[in-house]
Amino acid sequence: MKVFRPRLAVMVSGNGSNLQAILDACEHGLLRADVVGVVSSKEGVPAIARAERSKVSVVVVAPVPNETRAAYDLRLLEVVKGFSPDIVVLAGFMRILSNNFLQQFPSQVVNLHPALPGELPGTHSIERAFAESRDNWRTHSGITVHLVPNEGVDTGPVLASEVVPIHAHDTLESFTERMHEREHILLVQTLNDLCQNFVAGQEIDSVS
Repeated sequence: MKVFRPRLAVMVSGNGSNLQAILDACEHGLLRADVVGVVSSKEGVPAIARAERSKVSVVVVAPVPNETRAAYDLRLLEVVKGFSPDIVVLAGFMRILSNNFLQQFPSQVVNLHPALPGELPGTHSIERAFAESRDNWRTHSGITVHLVPNEGVDTGPVLASEVVPIHAHDTLESFTERMHEREHILLVQTLNDLCQNFVAGQEIDSVS
C-alpha cells in the first residue's frame, strides 16, 4: 500500500538554510513529507542552487517594474497552486502575502519568525535582538513557527516557540549561528508534527 506523504511547497528569497534543513530532513526520514516545489522571489539566490541539487523544481517569481502587489500575488498564486501543496512553508520569504493569496491556502501556510511570539516583528529580528542585548536589557530572544492566516506581520497562531539565550560573550555572528541552528530544528519538528496530523486526517477521510 502506498504511504501518503504530504506535499510541501517552500517559498524563499535568500540563502535557503532553512530550506536545506527541510530537504535534508525529508531525505533522511526525519520529516515524512516531500518538497515538491520551491518558489523564489529573487533570481540567483543560494536557495535556488540548494533546491536544484536536490532535484526539486524551482520557479522564480520576481516582481517586475510597476507591477501592483495584487498582480504579483496573482502570478505567485498560480505558481504555488501548480505544485498542489498540502503545506506552504515560508522559509525566509521576504514579502508580505496578501489575503487574496492566503485565502487559497487556509491553515496551510507556515512561517518561521526569528523571535518569540509578539516580539520584534518584521525584518532583521536577530540583529535587533542582539543590539538590545548590548543595551543591557535583553537577555534572550527566540524562535516562533506560526500559521499565516492573514496579512498581519508575524502575528498568526503559534505552532511552536523556543527561547534562545543571548550570552554576555556572544558576538552577533555567534548568536546568529545559534539562532539558525535552533531554527532548523524547531521548523523541522513542527512541520513533522503538522504532517503527521495531516496524514492522520487523510486516513480518517479514507475510512469515512
